[in-house]
Amino acid sequence: MARLTRARLQARTRAAILTAAATEFTERGYADTTVDRIADRAELTRGAVYSNFPGKRALYLAVLLDSVHRAAAGTPVPKTTPETLEPAAKAFAAVWLERLPLAGDSTAAGRLRSWSPAGLFDDDAGRTTLGGLLRVESVLLAQALETRGPGAGHRLRLAELILTLLHGAGDLAAVAPGFGDPLEVANACGRLATADLVEEWNPPYLGFVAPALACDDPWSPPGPLVDVVTGQPAGFGGDGVVVVLGSARLGSVVEAVRSARPHDALTIAVTVTDPDVGALVRLRLADMGACLARVFEPVRLPSVRVVLDDDRELSTAAGVGRASVSDQTEAAILIRDGAVVARAEGRGAAHAAATAQLRTGSR
Repeated sequence: MARLTRARLQARTRAAILTAAATEFTERGYADTTVDRIADRAELTRGAVYSNFPGKRALYLAVLLDSVHRAAAGTPVPKTTPETLEPAAKAFAAVWLERLPLAGDSTAAGRLRSWSPAGLFDDDAGRTTLGGLLRVESVLLAQALETRGPGAGHRLRLAELILTLLHGAGDLAAVAPGFGDPLEVANACGRLATADLVEEWNPPYLGFVAPALACDDPWSPPGPLVDVVTGQPAGFGGDGVVVVLGSARLGSVVEAVRSARPHDALTIAVTVTDPDVGALVRLRLADMGACLARVFEPVRLPSVRVVLDDDRELSTAAGVGRASVSDQTEAAILIRDGAVVARAEGRGAAHAAATAQLRTGSR
């Protein structure tokens, strides 16, 4: 009972901090808000804030993620998905555009409304992570769109263009409120589906990727982990590929998805060295997952699972040593009949492991 009471007290404290922080960030903006002001508004000590959040940036990201979860909580699961590609693309764009700041919003309020991490990660590492996350988001959207229409085929280029148009509209709304018509932007995203886009994918560098190493090692997956896209448990039963990616290597998710066999379960384990980067990953992918869930039936949602491997449980189980994990990590394993039958590390590891059955045979 005492333990339960402590847990409830901590939850209440955290909720009070998030509420106070959201108000401060809305009124003053990120730059002018201080942890002391948040503590005063929450009627807590500065130490109480830091015991729940490591710093102001982490707190801002937590406020944004809390907003994403709140917005998604009351959203009904769609009973049907638009049957063809153009209305599906348009419907996704319309949902995404709901976040645009209103003409009367202040700059600070607009950034919170749009769940924008603008200005939080301006260093090279942060920009690289954001670029990789957009690749992941593009893959997730493409997988959902590929279920629409007969012979839909690959839709990665389409997804990338849709997100380019949407983020451009978001950036314009932040600096020039009231410019542009969201309805027309959504219509334009739908019309992109009819464009003659080149969707071929055969990078020449894959021919130089070293083959995966054949092995026969036991596979002992960790306990229940959560798919940050859907918020649902990510199981590890059956055959599949597990890819461990550092925050600077997230773009390799494209190789993983394109190289994996259709019936292989694909899990991406994202490892980070900065907790704030982990919070950014959670925010962006939870946001994408919430948008997709409002348009596509569960059976039409992306099949790739993304796990934020905070405690290195999954990467350790995959044979990646804790000491060797970095932002540049890229490693992968192929699982067959409950055993690891191939391993790969370095650039192209996802492709090497996913296609290893062509060289080593199936177990």
